Amino acid sequence: MQNFEQIRGHVQAHHRITTNEAYVLCVELSLDAGKRHQSVFLAELEDDDGRRFLRASTILAPITGIDARRMLAFNWQSRVGWLAIGELDGVPYLQLCENRPYELLDGAEVDRLIFEIGGMGDRMERLMSAGGDLL
Repeated sequence: MQNFEQIRGHVQAHHRITTNEAYVLCVELSLDAGKRHQSVFLAELEDDDGRRFLRASTILAPITGIDARRMLAFNWQSRVGWLAIGELDGVPYLQLCENRPYELLDGAEVDRLIFEIGGMGDRMERLMSAGGDLL
């Protein structure tokens, strides 16, 4: 895939979209036989050289009370995705993210990325919220 519009076309055909803006999509995954849901955001990023990337991210939990050392240890051990802090309505949240260069993406890889980040994000959210489904 060469641009965000190609990604948008594929995602619209295969997933439930809840946000559809210029360079941002939000896919809502239904997990655990519909008992749980996880939102995965897809956005376009560009580096200093003009190379474009697709960022997939999912919100896990507010950062209140989260041990930063455990999160950094996760980043070190993780083979897929990394943890970051981003804001949602002015509140800082822990997020699971992954960036992929467009030239490495096809429809199957976009789907795999959505399911991988969404599924892992839901498992992490479940652990951090004593089984709750916060977002």
